[in-house]
Amino acid sequence: MATRPGLARAVAILAAIAGAVGWAVLGGGGDGPAPPASSIARAVASTTDRAPDAGGPPSRPGRRSRHVVDAHVHLSLGSLPELRALMDRYGFDHVVDLSGGAGGRVLAAHLAQAAAMPGRITVFTTLAYGLAQEPGYGPRLAALVEKAHAAGAKGLKIAKALGLGMRRFDGSLVAVDDPELDVVFETAGRLGLPVAIHTADPRAFWQPVSPSNERFAELSVHPGWAFHDAPVPRFDELLAAFERRVARHPRTTFIGVHFGNDAEDPDRVDRMLRDHPNLYVDLAARIPELGRHPPARMRALLVRWHDRILYGTDLGIGPPGEPLMLGSTGATPPTDADRDLFFGATARWLETADRAFPHPTPIQGSWPIDGVDLPPEVLDDVYWKNAQRVIGLALD
Repeated sequence: MATRPGLARAVAILAAIAGAVGWAVLGGGGDGPAPPASSIARAVASTTDRAPDAGGPPSRPGRRSRHVVDAHVHLSLGSLPELRALMDRYGFDHVVDLSGGAGGRVLAAHLAQAAAMPGRITVFTTLAYGLAQEPGYGPRLAALVEKAHAAGAKGLKIAKALGLGMRRFDGSLVAVDDPELDVVFETAGRLGLPVAIHTADPRAFWQPVSPSNERFAELSVHPGWAFHDAPVPRFDELLAAFERRVARHPRTTFIGVHFGNDAEDPDRVDRMLRDHPNLYVDLAARIPELGRHPPARMRALLVRWHDRILYGTDLGIGPPGEPLMLGSTGATPPTDADRDLFFGATARWLETADRAFPHPTPIQGSWPIDGVDLPPEVLDDVYWKNAQRVIGLALD
């Protein structure tokens, strides 16, 4: 059995992981007006006259209307009024709630919440991480996935707790490629449920927390997110286990969230997409990293894998009264200007060739980014077509 300090550390890591998206990540437990057919950029029209380096929205006028699906959102129960307002303001047709809970009443409540906005929310189920405290947890987790699918869940979300905080009955960490969990991923594949999986975290989270760490501002607010001296696998160990997991289940569709969990190394992601035809990636909370790379390099990668990349933001909407999570959270609640920057700069990166403008999430690092100016047909794929196909969305 685990020692008492070991259990305490496991609880601390799980709490830190939960804090990364507040109330959403571990998933414990009315029909609005049609969204505007405009681009996200038009929603921040108050800044359309700003210079290209002033943090304004995409400067390309008259972009044709298209669907927008945010494939990476964390919703709390009671979040519909805030969600509806954001979808209408920023022009989203549909969101994918990755925090639907592991089943039972929690999942039922998330599905009921989605039903209150028909056609605009898809719900994923999550793993019941605590079941690993008893032997035979793999089949029992797979059975819960079966039940969640029957109840209406359209996918499975796996948090970074797998590999970093989820512990089995003997106190050891459950590895990302733990064979006991094979049945879970095979079940998801058999049921046609895509698996959105978060493995590891930004590489800087494994470096000493000091002013020289480029994520110092973020880690100062969230010290529990730092893994430099934590008894957990190193970044490259986790990514290697992630690849082994994807390779082991060729009939299961994986969505490597946060740009395949390695936005710092697009060449590695490029190679993973080539090696694993069942792997897709989303962009959630990694535009700051992606925008640092040479724009021609990133444009070529996104065009090459135009049918394997999903738009996502990592937007989090908590209980009424709680501040939004815009990819990450800071010491103070986000303002309206923060929201406009978050959505506007993301669209600007995708849609324009603007240079050296502020990225969407300042707390994630202080550097400018350069737009990749994707062709319209690639934008359609990224914004909605890939999500429609991979997740099976019924869009009007």
